[in-house]
Amino acid sequence: MIINKLEVIMAKSKKIEIKGTIITVLSNDNGDHISLTEMLQAKDGDFFISDWLRNRNTVEFLGIWESVNNPAFNYGEFAIIKSQAGLNNYKISVKEWTEKTNAIGLKATAGRYGGTYAHVDIAFEFGMWISAEFKVYLIKEFKRLKEEESNRLKTNWDFQRTLSKINYRIHTDAIKDNLIPAELEKKHTTLIYADEADVLNMALFGKTAKQWKKENTNKKGNIRDYATIEQLVVLSNMESTNALLIHQKFEQSHRLLQLNQLAIIQMKSLLSHQRGINKLLSND
Repeated sequence: MIINKLEVIMAKSKKIEIKGTIITVLSNDNGDHISLTEMLQAKDGDFFISDWLRNRNTVEFLGIWESVNNPAFNYGEFAIIKSQAGLNNYKISVKEWTEKTNAIGLKATAGRYGGTYAHVDIAFEFGMWISAEFKVYLIKEFKRLKEEESNRLKTNWDFQRTLSKINYRIHTDAIKDNLIPAELEKKHTTLIYADEADVLNMALFGKTAKQWKKENTNKKGNIRDYATIEQLVVLSNMESTNALLIHQKFEQSHRLLQLNQLAIIQMKSLLSHQRGINKLLSND
């Protein structure tokens, strides 16, 4: 199924409600961003984002934020804008601000789903301009949203970890049926299991469990406990593939090469897909 650009954006966007106002939250490589355009609907009277942007305190705050988070920030242009901020005849749009200073904290987008978005740090500051009460509720609702996302991510990670363990059982059964001679002592069986586990570790992580442990003496658990979701997905696929290769009597050295190629291809595919989604979000 082909997913168009709009569907990807909508799938990634989140909504929070602040005192009856529905506000969009988007995420990309630069962090979480909140719609200032939608936030403005909660402010009494006829106001514009440019009214907030002309305030000297606002400009100073944005300058400090950019200096901390943006190595490419144009301090020369910022100094000019800062000297004019607060004057009666001074006015600047978000587009002008970003183009002149190369700022990344604010972004104005066009189109049906366009508007002005700000990094969450800046959005909280904008919330204070609407009202102190609004800012408090904004922070509270955003924290609730992130907690829900964190819980879903943990559930997904746990699912992949469980799937990996199930496939590992299939994997070890294949080892028992095909690689372990009859009447071996348990300690020898364990050594073979460990050896086969490290075939997967080498193919995916480039190191054995023992090597990882030696490099990470301050960490509890094992190398797989610190794997990413993408790595766990690939690991579960590798375990099934290795079990099949074992049944087909392939030598371990041959299987290691095959599994390493599988890991490279699948990790590239998963990470490329994720970068593509992030790029779509950052362009809108």
